[in-house]
Amino acid sequence: MDEAPMGVEAGIGANGAPDIEIPFAQERGGARFWIGVVSASHVQRGVRGGFAQLCHGKAAPLRRMRAGDWLVYYSPRTEMGSGEPLQAFTAIGRVADDQVYEYAMSETFVPLRRNISYIPCKQARIADLLDRLNLTRGKRNWGYLFRTGHFEIDREDFRTIAEAMLAIVRQEA
Repeated sequence: MDEAPMGVEAGIGANGAPDIEIPFAQERGGARFWIGVVSASHVQRGVRGGFAQLCHGKAAPLRRMRAGDWLVYYSPRTEMGSGEPLQAFTAIGRVADDQVYEYAMSETFVPLRRNISYIPCKQARIADLLDRLNLTRGKRNWGYLFRTGHFEIDREDFRTIAEAMLAIVRQEA
């Protein structure tokens, strides 16, 4: 692993997997944890560019997050619309600042974005986590919530997902 984003310590654990220290405590009452639902190809654009763009560029989901919060991307498909089914968590990162900004992708499409410090990770299939997550456990129609495109999750679910994606996640002492 090369270099971890600012505020995140990373190394190689005893089992050869990434060993990442995720600081949860924040001065203003604690980090919040979010899921964004985006196709895997769009997630990769965001990871490469260090940004998040949610709900087709809408402002509201981006403004709900604050600097220091965590965002996990869930990708139902590889491509928007007609891509292959994926149903996996595909990226994880920390909101870098409180700036929400416009980015002109064309003359007619100017979505809003937010800076995110992404962490190297692997994909984690949601099917392997359904019985371990508070947001899905025992819910036959668990996918309904994901249709909203962006929602908050609890710390326990975030840690479960992060551990599946990063192998080891420890809380700061």
